[in-house]
Amino acid sequence: MFFRLTMPSAKSNSKTGPIPVSTTSSDSCSSKCALFASCYAKGGPLAIVWKQTDAGKFSTGLDDFVAKIAAIPAGSLWRHNQAGDLPGEGDKIDAPALAKLVKANTGRKGFTYTHKPLVAKRTASASVKAIALANRRAVRGANRQGFTINASANNLRHADQLARLAIAPVVVVLPATVDGRVTKSVMTPAGRVVSVCPATYRDDVTCSSCGLCQRQGARSIVGFPAHGAAKRAASAIASN
Repeated sequence: MFFRLTMPSAKSNSKTGPIPVSTTSSDSCSSKCALFASCYAKGGPLAIVWKQTDAGKFSTGLDDFVAKIAAIPAGSLWRHNQAGDLPGEGDKIDAPALAKLVKANTGRKGFTYTHKPLVAKRTASASVKAIALANRRAVRGANRQGFTINASANNLRHADQLARLAIAPVVVVLPATVDGRVTKSVMTPAGRVVSVCPATYRDDVTCSSCGLCQRQGARSIVGFPAHGAAKRAASAIASN
């Protein structure tokens, strides 16, 4: 598994703004992620960065990576994983590896998202349920220690399911037809407010200037209208 940290520059990501941003190789992604085939990171310039990371180019192992995170100035906002997921191949979070990342983030404002399975169907095998339980414990612990992990939902029903766990803030993919310039918020089936990410419809807003996804506690679910080369497929999943 490889990790890549990109520091702010004059050509910083137009969506994140001038903050450190990392990328993790795709072997970190869960087989249970319904959006993997239609992931926005598989298209455009980000796809090149992700392929380089998979090949180990401009990337490091975990220990060198966390050392770089610990060197980020205290108080800085940074985004973990513009592509990729939490440490651990496939479905299961590598809790000791995540603990190293959480420790390195101490005093900094790191945030990220995970599609690792946090819930399992009642009919799932005991091993699948055990992985989901272990993942929940790891995510809850990381959030309590100040490293914000957003639980990523495939659709509004899934967002309600993740919100009921009460272990992490929640984000959700929305149908591509949702336009934040027209509709700034929608509701889940259970009546939870979903605020459309302002960076998706305003050119003057970035992760750097917003910081909503880094916040914990009382906040709305954050929604991202499907985008990228495969947005039609992602939108169909979000509409279920």
